[in-house]
Amino acid sequence: MAIAYPHFIASDKPPVVNPPRISPLPSPHPPPPPQVILTQDELKKIAAYKAVESVESGMVLGLGTGSTAKHAVTRIGDLLRLGKLTNITGIPTSRMTHELALSVGIPLSDLDSHPVVDLAIDGADEVDPHMNLVKGRGGSLLREKMIEGACKKFIVIVDESKLVEHIGGSGLAMPVEVVPFCWKFTAERLRLLFEEAGCVARLRRDGEGGEPFVTDNKNYIVDLYFERDIGDLMVASDRILRLPGVVEHGMFLGMATTLIVAGELGVKVKNK
Repeated sequence: MAIAYPHFIASDKPPVVNPPRISPLPSPHPPPPPQVILTQDELKKIAAYKAVESVESGMVLGLGTGSTAKHAVTRIGDLLRLGKLTNITGIPTSRMTHELALSVGIPLSDLDSHPVVDLAIDGADEVDPHMNLVKGRGGSLLREKMIEGACKKFIVIVDESKLVEHIGGSGLAMPVEVVPFCWKFTAERLRLLFEEAGCVARLRRDGEGGEPFVTDNKNYIVDLYFERDIGDLMVASDRILRLPGVVEHGMFLGMATTLIVAGELGVKVKNK
């Protein structure tokens, strides 16, 4: 009797055996995390928060003016609200800062009541390698200099774009506050003082071709622009202040005690 067998196809090749799945070994050099690009305002905020770490309860504080200082003022208000700071007295350097400080709950006073300030925190428009500053592009240089000149410690907070090789090195304005009376006469005398540095003197205005900018003290501002280094800053300061009609200039020389710089690689702190 015939027996039926299953049908096989003969082959000389060995059977194919699928290899077991093996998970790939982790790379000894994992890819770096994606780089986070911080905005200029985020860098300012980082520097401001670092400066506020120096604030202690019971202090009289000079409150600066501008886009960087506003972060410090807001942070101080937050810490007061959370109870992490108490008994703080703020002395604002402008009407703008006065309004901001009140809105975040910081009690305010003035130099008449508190002639000695424990700590001031403010930004700067330029910082040279010796921690000399240009301030006042926001128009508050006189009150800033009065208050920050009365403090025991002055912390300057900037992002790294504000660092320059020499004062005027950014090519942007070095402000001088002047009385409105015969401002053109004063501006021309300022220009002549620094003619060798390629100085240009311009009256600051509200907007393109607008009315003259008026400070909190009812004065005008003449902005000086330099093509070259103006040399000895103390000599330059003295020459400016000797001119009748000049109220104050925006060079803050030897006043900063601590500089906090925020950059893409972190925060740097420099003490005088």
